[in-house]
Amino acid sequence: MTRRWSELRLAVMFLTRLPVGQVREPVPSLSDAAWAFPFAGAIVGSVGAALWVFLASLGITPLLAAVVVLTVQAGITGALHFDGLADFADGIGGGRDRAHCLEIMRDSRIGSYGVVALVLVALAWVSALSDMTPWMGAGAVLAMAVASRLAMLVLLVEMPSARDSGLGQSAGHSARRVYVSGALLALLLCAPLGIWGLLGAMGAAAGAAWVAWRAHRRIGGQTGDVLGAAQKLGETCGLVVLSLA
Repeated sequence: MTRRWSELRLAVMFLTRLPVGQVREPVPSLSDAAWAFPFAGAIVGSVGAALWVFLASLGITPLLAAVVVLTVQAGITGALHFDGLADFADGIGGGRDRAHCLEIMRDSRIGSYGVVALVLVALAWVSALSDMTPWMGAGAVLAMAVASRLAMLVLLVEMPSARDSGLGQSAGHSARRVYVSGALLALLLCAPLGIWGLLGAMGAAAGAAWVAWRAHRRIGGQTGDVLGAAQKLGETCGLVVLSLA
């Protein structure tokens, strides 16, 4: 139990900026902590869901409330997944070949593809959430925060690393059983949303799968940026599907 707690804390430390203290020796590897990525997402999603309901109770317009929720979640994660989305879009969109794609993705500067991707995904995320009722939106934010990070974890386990270093390489040696607990958590959170919860999860999986397909074709595997893009696009696609309920 102590080891699992340390792994969960490490996952939260890696995927968010939330203060969880120091992990005591022996410090688990990121590969060992990968199973907890969906649970770290549950923490981020819980904050977003609670904030969404609170803002609705104050009578704040849904559009403004959705913008605030997205902003707070970006702050909690240090905009980690947005950064991955932008780098992925720049690399895949502007790279001439595999080496050039990876070179662009390493560049900290943002290009036109990255800007467009960030704007479009943020607009879709906000628009989808603002079209939901307070309680539906809360359930959707929480469930898709977990489902999208589960999809990210599946890519991490199933896809080869495109680099010899970085997140995709250091955390990508986990066995498939690492996403069993995350899948059960996602199922538990999607269940209250009924059939739409299942459809939302499928939407999240489809968004992440598209990122995986493009990454496989262009760079032959996954990187940290690919995983970040899969999370953010998957989450957004899931919310868009749920907004149709």
